[in-house]
Parts: sequence; structure tokens; C-alpha cells
Amino acid sequence: MRHRLVRLLARRRPPPARPSRQAELRALTALLDEAVEAQRGADEAVAACGEPGPVRATAARECGQHSVTFHRLSGRLNSLPVTYPDLAEARARAGRLLAYHQWMVRQAMDLAFTAHADARTEAARLRLNGLGRPADDLRGLRDLLRGQAERSSP
Repeated sequence: MRHRLVRLLARRRPPPARPSRQAELRALTALLDEAVEAQRGADEAVAACGEPGPVRATAARECGQHSVTFHRLSGRLNSLPVTYPDLAEARARAGRLLAYHQWMVRQAMDLAFTAHADARTEAARLRLNGLGRPADDLRGLRDLLRGQAERSSP
């Protein structure tokens, strides 16, 4: 009898309220603001790995820190509750761009601090000049979402 009462009461609870689109948009934009800010230093660290001559030792530490930052941002991005399809698509795109950033930082480190340097590795290292177009794409996505948030705010 008691179990039936508990189940009956549980059924009568209203479903949790769905966050507003504006709230989800603000949360996603705030996270992308952090990501764009983080990519500035990462862009410099990747470019430092591609400078001619010996790579400064601090570049490895900087790349490592930026790799961790992008990993944490990706985790936070994936845990953001997004229920609107267009925002879910934007979150997925941002996730792909953050994954690229993390990969690029790691590749720059691998090329700059390889144990077996050869002519091909050195040529690839010297072509490093930053995060490139994906950094612009992330900034553009953030700006697009920020514009939507500003237009729809009361």
C-alpha cells in the first residue's frame, strides 16, 4: 500500500522546467568567451614552437597548460544542458573546434620537442604559425551567438 502511494505522489510532480533559450544562449556564450580568451595564449605557444632555431623550454609548459585548458573547456561544454536544436548544433561545432585546438597544441609540442628530429619533422615544425583558421571560426561562432543573445535580451 505504501509503495503505491509513493508511486502515485511521484507521478503528480511536474516535470522540471526547461531552461529558457536565452539562459542557454548566455551560458554557451560565456563558455565560448573563455575559450576565445584561452586560444590567444595557445596561438602564441603554437607559433613559438614553429620559430626558427631552438625552441624555448617554456613553450612546452605553455602548450601543456593550454592543452589542459582546452580539455577542461571541452568537458564543461559537453556538460552544458542545451535543449534547443540550433544551440545544440552550435555546441557541437564549438566542441569540434576545441578538440582541434587541443590536438594542434599537442602536435606543436610533439614537433618541437621530438626525440628523433629529421628534415621532414623540422620542415613541418617550421610551418607552425598558430592555431589558424579554426581559431577564427571559434571567434566567429562566439560573436554570432553573442549577437543573438544581445538581440533577444529584454
